[in-house]
Amino acid sequence: MADSTISFARGAPSLDIIDVDGLRDAAARAFANDPAGTTAYGTSVGYPRLRAWIAERHGVEPECVLVTNGSMQADAFLFEQLLRPNDEVVVERPTYDRTLLSLRARGARVHAVELAPDGIDTAALGELLATGVRPKLAHIIPNFQNPAGYTLSLAKRQALLELAREHDFIVFEDDPYVELRFSGERLPTMLSLDPGRVVYASSFSKTVCPGIRVGYLVGPSELIAAVAKLATGTYISPNMVAQSIVYEFCASGAIERSIETVKTALTKRLRTLEVALRRELPEAEFVTPEGGYFMWVTLPDGTDVGALFKAAATRGVAFVKGTDFLLEGGENTLRLAYSGVTPEEIEEGVARLAEAYRHLP
Repeated sequence: MADSTISFARGAPSLDIIDVDGLRDAAARAFANDPAGTTAYGTSVGYPRLRAWIAERHGVEPECVLVTNGSMQADAFLFEQLLRPNDEVVVERPTYDRTLLSLRARGARVHAVELAPDGIDTAALGELLATGVRPKLAHIIPNFQNPAGYTLSLAKRQALLELAREHDFIVFEDDPYVELRFSGERLPTMLSLDPGRVVYASSFSKTVCPGIRVGYLVGPSELIAAVAKLATGTYISPNMVAQSIVYEFCASGAIERSIETVKTALTKRLRTLEVALRRELPEAEFVTPEGGYFMWVTLPDGTDVGALFKAAATRGVAFVKGTDFLLEGGENTLRLAYSGVTPEEIEEGVARLAEAYRHLP
């Protein structure tokens, strides 16, 4: 076993790129500026000032926003509100593993549609819908997708919305990485293109810090009101202290500085990962993401990534197997998260990973 584990497994920023001083200052302002609101129970819609800030950011009324304890809580509330056992749902193939687990736990019938470097295969989705599949919603991670790192093109965003209108389903736009673009052109959200057809979720975990646990939903006011009732019965209100701190962090402009710090660091880490893979593991195929935390790697057919996972662990390297993000297949794929490792750790980690690959039976 290597002296220390280098983990490409967790999608979280490392401490060195988190604005700890800015968060400390924001916390002091939160208690100074609004001690009553910061320390109270509040209501299930979230901290009012942050709710209004998010609404303005997305060009909607505050009644269209619900602030939650992380975006996974937002996902769970939406699924609980909309889905019943045997309801059909479309997801990307591959998709976030916890989304798959949540949907399957609710008894949803999940249809995975192949993901290309420019996003979900909307032609294949159209063919699926033509067979009579009637989804309640399509779960889409449009920017720097987890786990693949791919981004949904503007043409496919428009095509997906057209299919949603034609076949009467909701597009659930799950967008926690949107601010972390390193290259290419920023694309409009599907929420902005069709606010009546889209429910949008995002998070401050990737831009502020993971431990803050603040996410949100944006959608039609009637749906948000229904989800708010569900949230009231679940926890009365989310964490007002955390949300008040996030509001002060955002309102002061610290969020923009934090995003630039994270983007600068992740750009360097991604470039280091690209070069190291091409040098140490030329068999690996990948598409360089335009932003976000993740790279999807495909090894030659017949590679047993389960065996590679174990061999890498003995050399002090961790990653997530591609099979975790798929209903079936993907035995020769893996996800590498470059967000929580320094360039030096990336160099060493890829060298160890390549050594593990060379020693597979």
